[in-house]
Amino acid sequence: MDWQALILTLKLDAIVCAVLVLIGVPLAFWLSFWRWRYKFLVEAVVALPLVLPPTVLGFYLLIAMGPHSPFGRLYASIWGHGLPFSFEGLVIASAIYSLPFMVQPVSAAFGAIDPKLSSASAVLGASRLRTFVKVVLPLSVSGLLTGVVLTFAHTLGEFGVVLMVGGNIPGVTRTVSISIYDNVQALDFASAGQTSVVLLAASFLILSCVYGLNRKQSVFWLPRN
Repeated sequence: MDWQALILTLKLDAIVCAVLVLIGVPLAFWLSFWRWRYKFLVEAVVALPLVLPPTVLGFYLLIAMGPHSPFGRLYASIWGHGLPFSFEGLVIASAIYSLPFMVQPVSAAFGAIDPKLSSASAVLGASRLRTFVKVVLPLSVSGLLTGVVLTFAHTLGEFGVVLMVGGNIPGVTRTVSISIYDNVQALDFASAGQTSVVLLAASFLILSCVYGLNRKQSVFWLPRN
């Protein structure tokens, strides 16, 4: 069992989930409630990682963060090192790759809210921010929880984007999925099997908890006679 890779992966998961909550929730809110003729183009860009091959996405991200790109040069001038094959670059690539797994469940939860509730809150004098915090967000807890868990699970098993952008540097960019691949390449099936079993059990446990909580919440909101 490669504990160093597991700890690095959990660290990456936690940071990516936090980043996508901060970015994905406002974006999902905008996609759900804003009326704009060309909003479908933004939706297509957000959903692109779902259909784009990971190696293709990883290649374009590598170019975009490279030393010859404006963003790559700006980052290197500020922090003194480039983004490719670094943990920071891995965070950015993973956040972009997992973005639809956060945005789509939260957007669906926002879209299922009765607009009359927001209108009633506005009539009572609540600001948009207060309406979002007190009305919209509490009614979308299940969607937010689903988005966080899907993001966590998706980041946990990333391979193509991680390999393209981060490479295989122990302690820096070597995640669990890369570790399993290395074990298989070295014909160390025992180590690969141990790590795979841990990931399988963790994924099953996380998804079971989410489905259980969502079911419990749905039952809680059922009307009582």
